[in-house]
Amino acid sequence: MIILGNIIWMLFGGIFTALYWLLAGCLFCITIIGIPFGLQAFKIAKLSLLPFGTRVV
Repeated sequence: MIILGNIIWMLFGGIFTALYWLLAGCLFCITIIGIPFGLQAFKIAKLSLLPFGTRVV
């Protein structure tokens, strides 16, 4: 069920959301001050790509 939920999520916009977060993370990592924000944006991109079956700590 987790795999099916992730596939449906990706088809209905999950890929675009993850790409936007990856782009935001890359833009944040340009400056030294933005690196912590960029790293967190990469984590959010991973979560937005495969939201079903993951735990947020």
